[in-house]
Amino acid sequence: MDNQQPVILIVDDEPAQRQLFAAYAESLGMSTRQAASAEEMLEFLAGQQPDMILLDVRLGGMTGIEALPKIHELVPAVPVLLITAYADLRQAVAALKNGASDYLSKPIDLDELKVAIEDALSTSFDTSVAGDQVVPPLPAGFVCESPALRRIVETVAIAAPSDVPTLITGASGTGKELIARLLHEWSSRSKQPLVTANCAALPESLAESELFGHVKGAFTGASTDRLGLFRSASGGTLFLDEIGELPLHLQPKLLRALETNEVTPVGSDKPVGIDTRFIAATNRDLSDDVRVGRFREDLYYRINVVELSLPSLDQRREDIIPLARHFANEYAGRPVRLSPRATQNLLTHSWSGNVRELRNAIQRACLLCRGDVIMPEHLPVTIGERSPDAVLNTDTARLSDVERATILATLDECNGNRTHAARKLGISRRTLIKKLHEFEGDSA
Repeated sequence: MDNQQPVILIVDDEPAQRQLFAAYAESLGMSTRQAASAEEMLEFLAGQQPDMILLDVRLGGMTGIEALPKIHELVPAVPVLLITAYADLRQAVAALKNGASDYLSKPIDLDELKVAIEDALSTSFDTSVAGDQVVPPLPAGFVCESPALRRIVETVAIAAPSDVPTLITGASGTGKELIARLLHEWSSRSKQPLVTANCAALPESLAESELFGHVKGAFTGASTDRLGLFRSASGGTLFLDEIGELPLHLQPKLLRALETNEVTPVGSDKPVGIDTRFIAATNRDLSDDVRVGRFREDLYYRINVVELSLPSLDQRREDIIPLARHFANEYAGRPVRLSPRATQNLLTHSWSGNVRELRNAIQRACLLCRGDVIMPEHLPVTIGERSPDAVLNTDTARLSDVERATILATLDECNGNRTHAARKLGISRRTLIKKLHEFEGDSA
């Protein structure tokens, strides 16, 4: 071991995946070694013994399953955690009988990976400090007060330096493009272009040309060569939103481009090399689309090495008031405050449209607000229809979140002064302190 750090050997034939797993393991406080093949792994094990092995099942040459008996000849006491695609699950389950400690199926959930590593090593990792260390400064205006979004941002910080394909999922309006931009800005490709496109907006007859380009004369109207999205993003990142809308007949070509790092322009028979990081997003359940044949299973697993599932705004209520203030200052062009009742209405509203709905509501309020205070009447009539009493009677858990967010927002507005905040909230300072202690206990 190095400085008493547990050593994990990561075995995967894709450099980007090794880099991702290594970055995550190091964020936990582990020391990492890497091997690109089973043969390279066995050579390493002949001279050194790690504390555990993270082994992909599918490798060029000897597979992870085939390597298991040889691993246990060399290092019988070392736990082996298998990484497997869905199609290999039966093999992985069988491998447990042959000495594997556990397996994880792709796409890999990093929290699940952490638990599996802890189980294998009979230890636990405190990531409360490591998480802060790995997250670079957030861009101006990026609101991230809620624990739910902070966990996503911490995963982005780990995934960004690698080139692994990433799938961002979540309902409309949750900020999927914002997360894609964060992945790009925190990567080594940040100085190169980020090219974005919406698959639902690509005309089906021209989608192939839009993605892969075409040569002059390829079809009627092709008067010049066209690079296409992949080559336009070369050296940088391509972000395809609404990937579930990609026509089925183009999905094999997209898969080939991602696997070979080559595209073939329409009208040409000569592949062209590309160097592009790929990020996709969807508000659909692609696993359901795979089951009914609307989306290719092999493509689904190819684009979904890391999945970032964005929480709805209702699941990150601590962000509602900071977001509202940010939008208000953006649209009003001057400091604008929220009245206590407007704050309460925003916090108790069910945000089916997520951040996009909140942005539109605040934009409207800024147009109607002639002073520097947004009142309930400036908000859309649907915001505030549910009274706090109705929320209390129907959704105690949500009220608890609202209470917490209201108190924290008021404290922020009062620059942390508890006396002023308690007065503004209409409660005693002692009650406020008691509530804050309760919140600390809930988050422990």
